[in-house]
Amino acid sequence: MEEAGSLTAAIIVAGGIGARARQADMTDLPKQYQMLAGQPVIAHTLQAFLASPDIDIAQPVIAAGAEEIYQQAVAGLENEKLLPPVTGGATRQQSVRHGLEALHGRGVSRVLVHDAARPFVTNQITGNVIRALTEHKAVIAAVPVTSTLKKVSHGTGIITDTVDRDSVWQAQTPQGFDYEELRHLHGKYHDLELTDDAALFEHDGQSVAICQGDARNIKITLPEDFDLAESFMRMTQTYEFRTGQGFDVHRFETGDGVTLCGITIPHDRKLKGHSDADVAMHALTDAILGAIGEGDIGFHFPPSDPQWRGASSKVFLEKACDLVRARRGQLTHCDLTIICEQPKVNPHRDEMRATLAEIMNCDLDRISVKATTTEKLGFTGREEGISALATATVKLPEGAQA
Repeated sequence: MEEAGSLTAAIIVAGGIGARARQADMTDLPKQYQMLAGQPVIAHTLQAFLASPDIDIAQPVIAAGAEEIYQQAVAGLENEKLLPPVTGGATRQQSVRHGLEALHGRGVSRVLVHDAARPFVTNQITGNVIRALTEHKAVIAAVPVTSTLKKVSHGTGIITDTVDRDSVWQAQTPQGFDYEELRHLHGKYHDLELTDDAALFEHDGQSVAICQGDARNIKITLPEDFDLAESFMRMTQTYEFRTGQGFDVHRFETGDGVTLCGITIPHDRKLKGHSDADVAMHALTDAILGAIGEGDIGFHFPPSDPQWRGASSKVFLEKACDLVRARRGQLTHCDLTIICEQPKVNPHRDEMRATLAEIMNCDLDRISVKATTTEKLGFTGREEGISALATATVKLPEGAQA
């Protein structure tokens, strides 16, 4: 961190509802929370700023009521640079102002304002903006327009003029500013509705400079933009695949039901364990932890710790998935085999898969749940308990670390 009074902050604006970008299978999610390459868009955006050596503080601004979905989206992104989110306003301008006020008193001298729906911002772009701020109070990343531009008469569809594209640039974010001046202008023109923060400087008669952006620094606006974004991800990132195994066993004790994959099946006994003894979910959790080299359940949730007595195994599985997301990874497939004579698992198989898919925030077709017996042989054959075997495959960006 730099000394007080010279910090560079980034405000990540995520307060919109993004109705135009909603995909058919994710109709209730604003675009910044929709999935892109296995992670919410906002997670990609925040990671870019958290990884930037030029950024000291990242301040997210989210919509009212979006606290829970935001926390789910950024699970695993613990970083000293990342501040708790603040609630935005009815307009983008109000949201930025709330972000600026949240930074007041933190020693910020420069601030970058960025759209959460632009996940392809790079260190090069942020560096360009920050370097330009040494000479200007307002700078925006932009790219020159390469296509021929036509001016059209409103309502007629008739071309009235050809625009000289040599003097036209397409604005992007981040936009960088002198912090105190931007805060002052937001207060001065709080009753205006302008399209971006640079427009405040323009309206005030102050100059705004441009610096080189990147054509790939797209803003996800329409559903088809996700296809383009996925292709950019494939071009710019190489991945490796890792597979982990998990095995667990629990004995029966007196009870009235068995919990497997989060589903309680009526039975004349229950499984014995420090937590809820969900043997299937334990095996799956260990498989995921094994795939990313993160030990096992006992390492993260010691049975000697009383806080985990009777705990839902959902907590363990969510932790493993959070660790995958912290590495910008994606669970590509898991295969779970439950070994027991009783109770019968297959009638509950679909419900188990659906429950796991919800907990792990992944597609149903990435989850396999099977059941088998040992033909009356051994521990499970004598109906003394249940065992489970799991494998999990994880896709990770090469070189990804927690």
